[in-house]
Amino acid sequence: MTLIADAPPAAPKRLVDHFESGLDAPICLTWELTYACNLSCVHCLSSSGRRDPRELSTAECKAIIDELERMQVFYVNIGGGEPTVRSDFWELLDYATAHSVGVKFSTNGVKITPEVAARLAENDYVDVQISLDGATAEVNDAIRGGRSYDTAIRAMQNLSDAGMKNFKLSVVCTRTNIGQLDEFKALADRYGAQLRLTRLRPSGRGADVWDELHPTADQQRELYDWLVAHSDQVLTGDSFFHLSAYGQALPGLNLCGAGRVVCLIDPIGDVYACPFAIHDEFLAGNVRDPGGFTQVWRESDLFGRLREPQSGGACTSCQFFDTCKGGCMAAKFFTGLPLDGPDPECVQGYGEQELAKRKDDGSLPRPGDDHSHRTSPPRPRSGTGPVRVTISRRKDITHAPVSACAESPLAGFTAPSPNVAGPSGTTPGGAATRTT
Repeated sequence: MTLIADAPPAAPKRLVDHFESGLDAPICLTWELTYACNLSCVHCLSSSGRRDPRELSTAECKAIIDELERMQVFYVNIGGGEPTVRSDFWELLDYATAHSVGVKFSTNGVKITPEVAARLAENDYVDVQISLDGATAEVNDAIRGGRSYDTAIRAMQNLSDAGMKNFKLSVVCTRTNIGQLDEFKALADRYGAQLRLTRLRPSGRGADVWDELHPTADQQRELYDWLVAHSDQVLTGDSFFHLSAYGQALPGLNLCGAGRVVCLIDPIGDVYACPFAIHDEFLAGNVRDPGGFTQVWRESDLFGRLREPQSGGACTSCQFFDTCKGGCMAAKFFTGLPLDGPDPECVQGYGEQELAKRKDDGSLPRPGDDHSHRTSPPRPRSGTGPVRVTISRRKDITHAPVSACAESPLAGFTAPSPNVAGPSGTTPGGAATRTT
């Protein structure tokens, strides 16, 4: 008689396995409220500058927040443009926090007065990211425009003076500032902020300067070593998982979450799979369509395809594929590389080889609408073009803390069945555990 041993129990699903097949609500939603901006940063991923007259109204924005509350979205990451120049920004912030949707917003600091800073510091469920791309005015202002360094420093000082802890100093890593990483960390520490580093993508106006500004191979290694040494002190938002091919995976999900756990709503309600891929190729629908955002997230054909098992293409033979996952979809797309090929900044050199094969015929994909101040005339898909932005002051801002705003996309997620109670008895992780 032959004894047959019981089959070993199936290994429990990893978080990555849950996420690869998609969730029935995004963990973190990026929402660009406006393309209006008082700056003209050379690397702006959304080519912002002028407001689009088709912007979602206040009422439409509140309706989206209502949907996010029903879907139990953890928090919304608001950007632009410069979101604070929308006259209803503070009203929408208040509405979101009062409806169980935490708010993190990115700003160049232009509206962060001492009075505003004091009110923001009173709300535990609002997080602020101050954008700065040079640890000195010389480096920063060459990228973001004259006096933008002073504006950001003043905003951080105001937040610090107001007692706001762990707001973020957000830096896009470029060829000109990689040598300032220690200085950025010291600057963040000085104001009681937390340093957040993100990757330069060839999106929006960034496509025009990517060749000149993306870090060199030596700088990529310098950045990787610095991140490994400071992994417990610096946030990255999963920007640099392509660097894991150096050998040691960086902290985080190390996965492209486009259409699986993240997406973007733009100012006119278009929903894109990736915040860095504003292009019709990645357009899933519009919140103004029947069914709203919920219908787009759960039923769009594009998101359905992204949630299917993906082929690694040429990268599957690489020993680092399990950690690198082929790199960033947006970076590949806008540099003309196949989506199942290597990242253009592949640290093993495969991306460089693919870039060398490209035809220099002007056929690279271009981002969507250009709202840059310099653009005349603008290039909208339909309707009338963007209009100039005017900045108005608004003094009234109140908050009702309801939902935690976590930095990590994994915050509140436990498999297989979390129900981690948030403030006021909310369960921000509940919806995200149900795979589609």
